[in-house]
Amino acid sequence: MSKRKLTRQQAWRIEKIQEERRRRAQRKAVAMESYDAEHLGPEQEGLVIANYGASVDVEAMTGGLHRCRLRQNLELLVPGDRVIWQAIGGDEAGVVVALLPRRTVLARPDALGALRPLAANIDQILVVAAPRPAYSTDLIDQYLVAAECTGITPLIVFNKVDLIASDAERERIEQDLQRYRQIGYRVLRASTVAQHGLDAVTAALRDKSSVFVGQSGVGKSSLVHALLPQEEIKVGALAERSGLGRHTTSAARYYRLPGGGAIIDSPGVREFSLWHMAATELAQGFIEFRPHLGHCRFRDCSHRHEPGCALRQAVADGTVSAERLASFHRMVEAEAGGRG
Repeated sequence: MSKRKLTRQQAWRIEKIQEERRRRAQRKAVAMESYDAEHLGPEQEGLVIANYGASVDVEAMTGGLHRCRLRQNLELLVPGDRVIWQAIGGDEAGVVVALLPRRTVLARPDALGALRPLAANIDQILVVAAPRPAYSTDLIDQYLVAAECTGITPLIVFNKVDLIASDAERERIEQDLQRYRQIGYRVLRASTVAQHGLDAVTAALRDKSSVFVGQSGVGKSSLVHALLPQEEIKVGALAERSGLGRHTTSAARYYRLPGGGAIIDSPGVREFSLWHMAATELAQGFIEFRPHLGHCRFRDCSHRHEPGCALRQAVADGTVSAERLASFHRMVEAEAGGRG
């Protein structure tokens, strides 16, 4: 059905209505600014625990959670952000007035291709894989490249080790994991069912702000629940006391670990993936490639067939694995296909 064309008078009336709405919104904002000036407490630093769109939960430096609305023109706030906020009167509510600089930010492309932040001030990314569903080393490589290019330390958690079905499967998995160890990545094994390796995972998380990423079904949520068994009870009790309401599973949230450190968790964070990158940027994300980059005979070397390719020579010398170079080529092809 074709779209009905508006008459000039109808279009004028719609524009007048929209303009009046904009004026009312501006008057409301000015009124709130005036109210704030009279009722706000002193500026103080806080930590964003969760974002609900129009408001965020902020943890004060002295403890306590405050539901805060946002000053106009603030960029999107995410769990892990350090902010300046002010309490409103003696209430548990407040206003976030400024965002402090981020050390790191985890982001993924939105529908238009722009990077949208998911979590801030992250120290490490735990890349989770498992025998079921069958893991992909290409996907692991993508997460590692994304972590390296973001400046966040990655480590690999091979979960659900209780599901390894045979010695042959165990040997194949060990070969894949050994490849990452040789590069310099830390690899942990875990199982929430068998209660295996959880102490090592807990130790790796201590005093750091971390996120779990990986394909669906590998047990990221199970790991979080195993590490934070009392968190759901605590959140429910907090909601009853404060009246702030329960957070939804779609909201990213910052959880403090009992032994120190924190986990930021949400479906959006767990599904974090690689964004669009040029081949040169992708190559920098393969850490073992770096000593060889810039040493090829041709500046625009594709690292496929050109003579004098330093990366292909590194494969021949055994300092770069053929599997990782092949994974790099598949990423470049996928990127070229996406642009096409």
